[in-house]
Formats: sequence, structure tokens, C-alpha cells
Amino acid sequence: MWRAAAKLAALTLGGAGAAAIVTSDDPSSTFKICTIVPLRLLRDSITAATMAFDYQYSLWGLKEGSIEWLRAKHEVHNRCAYRLQELCFRNGGIYIKLGQHIGQLEYVVPQEYVQTMRASMLKRCPVSSYDQVQNIFVKELGEPPEKIFAEFDPVPLASASLAQVHAARTHDGKKVAVKVQHTHLTDTAIADIATVDLIVNFLHWFFPGFDYRWLVDEIRESAPKELDFLFEARNSEKCLDNFRRLSPQMANSIYAPKVYWNLSTSRLLTMEFMDAAEITDVSAIQRLGIEPVDVSKLVSQAFAEMTFKHGFVHCDPHAANMMVRPLPSSKWNCFGKRKPQLILLDHGLYKELDFETKTNYAALWKALIFADVNAIKENSVKLGAGEDLYALFAGVLTMRPWSRVIDPSVDHLVLEGNDGDRSELQMYASQYFSQISELLSRLPRVILLMLKTNDCIRAVNHALIANPKDSISLICNLKAVIQL
Repeated sequence: MWRAAAKLAALTLGGAGAAAIVTSDDPSSTFKICTIVPLRLLRDSITAATMAFDYQYSLWGLKEGSIEWLRAKHEVHNRCAYRLQELCFRNGGIYIKLGQHIGQLEYVVPQEYVQTMRASMLKRCPVSSYDQVQNIFVKELGEPPEKIFAEFDPVPLASASLAQVHAARTHDGKKVAVKVQHTHLTDTAIADIATVDLIVNFLHWFFPGFDYRWLVDEIRESAPKELDFLFEARNSEKCLDNFRRLSPQMANSIYAPKVYWNLSTSRLLTMEFMDAAEITDVSAIQRLGIEPVDVSKLVSQAFAEMTFKHGFVHCDPHAANMMVRPLPSSKWNCFGKRKPQLILLDHGLYKELDFETKTNYAALWKALIFADVNAIKENSVKLGAGEDLYALFAGVLTMRPWSRVIDPSVDHLVLEGNDGDRSELQMYASQYFSQISELLSRLPRVILLMLKTNDCIRAVNHALIANPKDSISLICNLKAVIQL
């Protein structure tokens, strides 16, 4: 913790800041950074102290596990989740990425935080002004967008934590989508990570059971890659190449927008414009003549292939990063239906599974599906859960209590997605919060991202199917595992 604080102090000291401004190639940008960072650090410190005091004061004198204690903890979780949400919005950039990550860790972090972050983090992202967009174009390509393109819409189609997307048309008439990084994000990212590191370490020091330092480590590693749009473009091409080489039976069903390399840099990405339905827009999907259940099946199969065959996995598959359209080569069948094609967007966050990890992870899923207790324990231990927490790991991975995990019935891992399921899982997560925190500190970060990816796929499946069940995901997982 103190090492992170020292780094931040060195960055924000007045003398060092003045020296940085004088010697910088871009003094105005450096001045903004040196004035923004101390303000963010102040907000972080106030938020962390307020959260710590609220937990300490609200639970003081209450017997752990009592009705009063549970009610008080629920209320303080809600208050602190809101405070963290507002901190993320006010600081922006990496902080919003952190909030989105928390919102996708269902039953790994307290449910109050998940619900608060999910309800807002994809909807209230920052928007750069058109003047800022023009400045990025001039710095990256030497000219403003209205000269580079025949048409360029100054109003963004959408905005995310790190960038926003504009519609444009090239001089040869092709419609494209242009992803523009938010101003100064690259420069402030290092400082943002340092301040996030400070607040997480402070909360861990104050509450030893709250250990999410692994989340900061993951953001520290992934942020530079996500901020390099050329890295993202190469990932998209590698993903499609893996399907062509390793999963040719479904290669035509997976698509990523074509990249215009001559109009792309590390901070600008020009891609083919996708005229398709959002992955969770059931009405739009049905109007295209596609069955939502077929889309759910395709999503589950695609990620099973990436995980168990390719070992190269898109780890941010939330609803905003996937679209669907009719498979171009397919025709209407006698029932008036067409086959779907899955379009994958935002390829900035991928993880590679080495052969040993991929093999152990595949063997674990096979053991889970067949309720093989010995194999579940063996492969959970191999993946780092330990002999004391392997049952908890199986529960977190499947979102089922251990009694259901080892139930030999065919549907023992099926999630109905109803209120009863959610209540059971929330109680399970609350009861074993400290053990879950310990488990997360042990597991390799690549497995932690697999947990996040699994949860994203579940959320998409639940939105697509009227009576959501995880059986589709399980069947796709099993088919991919058996073929290894």
C-alpha cells in the first residue's frame, strides 16, 4: 500500500509537477494531469474513509449473523456501492472500467455492488467533445476527421469507458465505425491505477477480509493493452483465424468487423460498420427471422470453442460487445427462419490459456458435468483452489451450492434464473464471503477472468431465452471438452 502511495506522491508533488510541465513536449496536457490527479486522490481518500467508517459504525455492537447484523450489512453495502459508483463516474476512465469489472463478478463481490454497477456502468460513460475528437485526429493522422472522411458524424453512436464510436463514410463510399479514445486517457491511466491501488489496499488494511488487490493487478496488466487499439485489431484477426483453423465447422458463424489499417492508430480504430441487432434485443433478432434460442446456442458454443480448443478467449463478452445478424450464406427455411451469425466487438481484453491450464480447466468442467467428486477436487487443486477450498471453487464456477454440484441427476447444474435461485446464491455468497475472498487471492488471474466470462455468457443467455437455463452452456462445454 505504502509503495503505491509513494509512487502517487512522487507524481503529484508540486515541485515534480512543475518540472514535468516545463520539460514536457505537451505542457498543457501535462498541466491538466498534474491538476487532475491530486483531485482524484482526494476523492479516493474521502470515499475510502467514508466507506470504512460506515462499515465500522453501522455494524458496531451487532452480533455477526443476526437478523439486525444482516439488515445493517445490506444497507451499508447499498450505501457504499452508491458511493463507489459516484466515484467511478466523477473520476472516469480506468475507474469506470473498474466499476464495469465489479458489475460482472456476480456472487464474487457483494450482490449490492454488482446490481448497482450493472445498472449504470454501461449507460453513463463519459463523452468526449467534438473538439477533443478533432484534436485526437490531428495528433494521430495529421488532419481533422472532416478531411479524412467524406462524411463524419460529430455525435457519437455510443460511448464506453475508454472510447466512443462515430459513424463515418470513406471517400470511396464505404460506411465505417470510428472508435476514438477519450482525451488524455493514456496519460492519466498510470496515475489512475496508482490511486485505485491505494484505495483497495487501504480497504484491505482496514478490513483484512476485503482482499481485491488481484483486481487492481488485473487492471494494471490489461489497461495498457486495451488502450492500444492496434493490439485490439490484431486480437480480432487472430480470433477469426483461430476459428478458421481450429473450428472450421462454425467459422462462418463468427465475425469481427474488418479493420481499415491505413485509418487506424493506437488511439483511433476505423472498422467496417455493422448493421446488426444487439445480442439481447430479442424483438429485433426475431424480426430478422432468427430464433433467440439459436443465438444463445451459438454464443455458448463459440466461447466453449475459444476456451477449450483455441485457448485464446474474449474476456469482455457483455451485451454491448456482441451483435447478431443473419448468416450471409443462409437462406430462409420452410418455417421462415434463418441461421444467426455472431459479431464480436471490442477485442481489447483477451486471455491466453496455456496447455496445462486449458487441460485442467477442461477436465474440471467435465467432472462438474458428470458430478465426479474426485476429479472435481483433483482439477480444482491443480488450478490453485487448494484442498480446503475446492468445493467453494466448484460452487463459484457453477453458481450452485456443493450439494447440487455433486448431485448425480442430469439437471444438477441447471440454473432456472428465478428469484429462488438468486436468493439462494446471494445467501451462499454472503455466508462464505471471507472464504471467497481467500479463494480469489489464490486463483490465477486467468481463471478469475474465466469466472467473469462465464457470468457474462449466463447473463446473455438469460436475456435471450424466456425460461433461461444453463443447460445450453453446459452441453456446449461438454461437447468441446469431449472433442479434446
